[in-house]
Parts: sequence; structure tokens; C-alpha cells
Amino acid sequence: RRGGRSVTTYYKVLNEDGSCFHGGEGVWPLPTEDGPGEWVEVEGDLIACRNGLHGCRPKDLFEWFGPSIFVMEYEGEVVVAGDKVVGRKARLVKRTAWDESTARLFAADCAERALEGERNAGREPDPRSWEAVRVARAFARGRASDGDQAAARAAAWDAAQATAWAAAWAAARDAVQVAAWAAAHAAAHAAARAAAASAAEDAAWAAERGWQLRRLNEYLTGERA
Repeated sequence: RRGGRSVTTYYKVLNEDGSCFHGGEGVWPLPTEDGPGEWVEVEGDLIACRNGLHGCRPKDLFEWFGPSIFVMEYEGEVVVAGDKVVGRKARLVKRTAWDESTARLFAADCAERALEGERNAGREPDPRSWEAVRVARAFARGRASDGDQAAARAAAWDAAQATAWAAAWAAARDAVQVAAWAAAHAAAHAAARAAAASAAEDAAWAAERGWQLRRLNEYLTGERA
């Protein structure tokens, strides 16, 4: 909170060099050890996906994961447009701790949570799914080879097919995808679907998303690695 007002944290998903990842043109001025990057500004009406500087709220990130995530600051008007926001003037404040390693670790956490939910419901997950999560974490920390990852992915794929594509099994498969950011996106959604497979679907989905947001924040801030 700032001056009694609630302050929203915004994020920008880009390539590591500041170039656009989810569409758009140009390269954003990157923050340095001395402070934020330079301000970027556009003219004209703010129209989502057409004109403006696009960013994400924390809850929007699940739809926009990518290689690098920066904390973003707006000055002036900010318009909410579904799963994104758009403003006229903005800058990158700092780079988060999100990278190949933390993205895959987050995916593994989501997958493990989905598998634990299945176990608590009396449906014991296929051992290949647990192994996929273990390999995903090992790979993220440089303790598994490309071959280990490929083998785990194939085994988890077979396990998911053998159980009619159950969401939890699919989450384990997704955790060892080739692209870490894609693994994070897929596993988070699969875990939310697994949690929502209950009588209180909306509440379960919201509770799982709440847990994911807290865990994601730990990876973004570097509190967890």
C-alpha cells in the first residue's frame, strides 16, 4: 500500500533482451543495477491489442508466461482489458527471478500438487507421473540430462493416455515439456482443472489459483529456488 492506497503490481513478459515475445514490435529499455529502464510512451486512444503498452496483473500471468518476466510501472491511465492491461506510459522497473529453472520448478510444484490431490481423493497416481515430476525438478537444477527429460516426458505421456487424460497425470506430463515457460503454463492450468474436479468446482479452482499465485510470487521474487 502507498499513501493509504492499494498499489497494483504489473508485469511485462518479454524475451531476455527486452524484445517482444507475445507480439508487438521494438525492444524495451532494460532496467540496470542503477535503476529502472527508460519510460516508453504512445499516443492515441488506448485499445487493447491495437494501441497501447500492454502488461499483466499477477493473476493474468498464467495466460502470458514467457522467457523473462519484468516488474512494470505505469504512469497515468491504465485500462483493464480481460486478461491484460494497457496504458500510455510505462517502464520496466526490474527483472524478476523468473527463468528456465524457476519456470520448470513452478511447473513441477503445480504437477505435484495435482497428483497429491488425486491421492487424497483415493486415486493413486501412476508411478510414471511422480517420476516425471522428480525428473523435471532435477532437470531444472542441472541434475538430469536431455535424455532423462525426454524419457520422463514419454513415460508421463503414456501414463496420461492410460488414465483417459486425467488432469493430474497431464500436469506431470506437462512439467517436463521442452519449453519451461510452456510447461509452467500447461501444468498450472492442469492443476487448476484437477482441483476443480469436485462438487465445489468454482471454489476449488479459486483456492488452487490462490495457492499458485502465492507460489509463483515466491519464484518471481527469488524467495524460492
